[in-house]
Amino acid sequence: MKVTVELYGATKDLSKNNFLEFDLKKNSSIKDIKIQILNLIEKSFEGNQNLKKLIEGSAFCSEKDEIISENYKINENQKIGIIPPIGGG
Repeated sequence: MKVTVELYGATKDLSKNNFLEFDLKKNSSIKDIKIQILNLIEKSFEGNQNLKKLIEGSAFCSEKDEIISENYKINENQKIGIIPPIGGG
């Protein structure tokens, strides 16, 4: 099934399009998306540790703008947003 991950903030560095698309198996979860993104970082960004930490610390949200857990099951053709942590003082 095709899933679109919309990128916000610093995660936009992962794609020129401000989104990523993945083909996942049915019953995939947010955890599976994280694995796909981390694999992308390994291949396309030489395992950049800062990008990996960014993904590990990010929250994910549904199309209804609700924060969702790693166990959240994704539906076909669903859009998921990735919200990176925001630093400040």
